[in-house]
Amino acid sequence: MHRILIIGGGVAGTAAALGLREAGFDPVVFEAQTGGAEHLGAFLTLARNGAAALAQLDAADAVTQAGFPLHTIEFAGQTRPLEAMRCLRRAELCRVLQDEVVRRGITLHHGKRLATVTEDEDGVTARFTDGSSARGDLLIGADGLNSAVREVLSPGTRPRYAGQQVCYGYSTVVPPPGEPGRIVMVRGSAVAFGYAVSPGGETYWFARVDGEPLPPGGRPDRDRLLELLRPDDTPCAGIVEATEGPLLGTNARDLANVARWRSARMLLVGDAAHAASPATGQGASMALEDAVVLAKALRDTGSFEVYERLRRPRVEYNTEASARLSDRAPRPAGPPPVSDEELAHQLDWSTPLPPPR
Repeated sequence: MHRILIIGGGVAGTAAALGLREAGFDPVVFEAQTGGAEHLGAFLTLARNGAAALAQLDAADAVTQAGFPLHTIEFAGQTRPLEAMRCLRRAELCRVLQDEVVRRGITLHHGKRLATVTEDEDGVTARFTDGSSARGDLLIGADGLNSAVREVLSPGTRPRYAGQQVCYGYSTVVPPPGEPGRIVMVRGSAVAFGYAVSPGGETYWFARVDGEPLPPGGRPDRDRLLELLRPDDTPCAGIVEATEGPLLGTNARDLANVARWRSARMLLVGDAAHAASPATGQGASMALEDAVVLAKALRDTGSFEVYERLRRPRVEYNTEASARLSDRAPRPAGPPPVSDEELAHQLDWSTPLPPPR
């Protein structure tokens, strides 16, 4: 049984561990944070494709215990149904997946920040900043946008600022218009805003604001955000005003066209390999897809090449589409490179993947 070191215990790393264990491998997860995922305050949406990937990992039931379903979306006065979409805090998703990893007997180490990694013809060795080390047959870099593994495989490749601050918050006061389970998207004169009300009456909201990036450790400026929202006849300013405590925020960043995803024994997955700005809301779902296709590729072909050949066109198209939604790039040419039918075959656990070309 191949021992596979997974660097990173977030969504991509834990999902990869679940898939690899199901495929008959021996994954071990190394997470840099010393505790759980409680520090991850923002929320996310899991789309239908992410839910499909979770089902193949046999983790869908665990995740449906967190967050709440979204059944409709409203934009520009039009409402349409949503299928199998869920809204939950990133911390909840990470906690559920980490708990599932441990429940299935997969070793999960905390406080293991990668320092160096070396590869030879017999295996790969990871050394950590606490002085410890680990040896495996393969190593998966699932360590996010600022990936240390990516720096080994593709030195100097950095995420770029996507031109927007993203603010998040939660409110438990009188909810805004809109039934629970509906996500409402508002394109204001200066801010792209969205909100959803949980069955318990809590409002989850986000705002994308063009401008300079937040400084390291910085918080969004509530007064400036309200100044941008108040001229519009929408409930958005009231939602922000009703939010208790400091606003959460991050800089929208993306990572496109990483030159090198893999070596003979190392591979990048999730945001370490590809990351879109938040506009498409597909980050977590793409990471879950990665996990299933990786596990199947190693199970069926023993090849990283098959994984990259199947995943790279889809994730890079998503990055371009997200940039377009942020008004930063032209529309991607042509239809998506992977059809819904092709994706279903790639994710279906019982359908073998094709061999390397």
